[in-house]
Amino acid sequence: MGKIKVLIADDHALFREGIQALLSKCQDIEVVGEASNGEEAIERVRQLKPEIVLMDVAMPGLGGLEATLELKKIAPEVKILVLTQYDNQEYLYRFLKAGVSGYVLKRGAGADLVSAIRAVSKGGTFLHPDMAPAVIEGYLGGLRPPQQDDPYEALTDREKQVLKLVAEGQTNKEIAEALAISVKTAMAHRANIAEKLGIHNRAELVKFALQRGIIE
Repeated sequence: MGKIKVLIADDHALFREGIQALLSKCQDIEVVGEASNGEEAIERVRQLKPEIVLMDVAMPGLGGLEATLELKKIAPEVKILVLTQYDNQEYLYRFLKAGVSGYVLKRGAGADLVSAIRAVSKGGTFLHPDMAPAVIEGYLGGLRPPQQDDPYEALTDREKQVLKLVAEGQTNKEIAEALAISVKTAMAHRANIAEKLGIHNRAELVKFALQRGIIE
C-alpha cells in the first residue's frame, strides 16, 4: 500500500517545518508539499494531488475556511484536516458544514495528528477531545451549525471568500486574481455581499468580519 500523501497549509514556516519533521518519522506518511496561504494550497492541490490537506484556519488572503470551500468544489476527493490553535465552537461548526474530515488543535499536534491522518485516510473522521462537547451540544440542540439567522450564512461560498479578501483591504483586481474570476464578477460579488449584509462601507464590513472571526 502506498504512503498517505499530505500537504501542509500554514502561514508559519517554522510550524510547517516542525510538522514535516514529525511526519517524516512515520513510514506510512509522506509530505508532498507546503503552502503558506489558501491560494497556494489550492494551487498545490492541483499540482501535487495530495490525499489529505492539513489546513490552518487563519492565513493571509484566502484563509482555511475559504480555501476549504473552494477545494471541496474542485477536488472533492481530497480530505481536509483542520490543524489550528482555535478551539472556538463557531469555527468548528463552519468547518464541519464545509465538509472537513477532522479538527485537530495545534496544542495536541503530536500523536493526535498522526492518528488523525491515519483515521481520515481510511475514510474515518477525527475530532480533538476538547472539541467533542461542542459537537455533542450541537447535536442535542438540533445540530446547530452557525445560527441560521446569521446573515453570514446567507452568503454563498464564493461571497464568503470575497468577504474575507475585501475585509483585508484587497482591491477588486487583487480579488479577481486570487479567485481566478473577472474584475466585473468580483465587483458583482461585493455588491451582493453589501446587499445581503446590509453593510455599505468597508469600516462596517471589517467590524462584521472581526466579530465573526473571519479576520483577526
